[in-house]
Amino acid sequence: MIGVLAIVGLAYDGAGQLRSLQRADDLAAEAARSGGQMIDRARAIEGGPKEIDEPSARTAVADYLTAAGDVGGHDVSFPVVDGEKQIRVRVRITYRRDLLGLFGFDNTVTVTGEATARALTGAP
Repeated sequence: MIGVLAIVGLAYDGAGQLRSLQRADDLAAEAARSGGQMIDRARAIEGGPKEIDEPSARTAVADYLTAAGDVGGHDVSFPVVDGEKQIRVRVRITYRRDLLGLFGFDNTVTVTGEATARALTGAP
């Protein structure tokens, strides 16, 4: 009976952890998209480069993740790839295990999702 319960717990909590991982990836992608929309408008209007405004992007990411809720933390970076500034968001979510804690596993596990976005300013 203990073996069957352990297998059920592994399937149940394993599936829950995978759902949390997918949620973390989805939140990271949407937060990166939200931050990627924040370009320096003043420079763009003057004819300057259309690139992501870092302070505004950080605020947009934080606002999006706060509204989404249930986020354990996030990191934002701005890598430059081929001369283009991009935004990379890493999101951490904690999943609380329901059954595997009974068998000596930690009661919680932290999953991480990551996504990168870039500002599309030209024709598709």
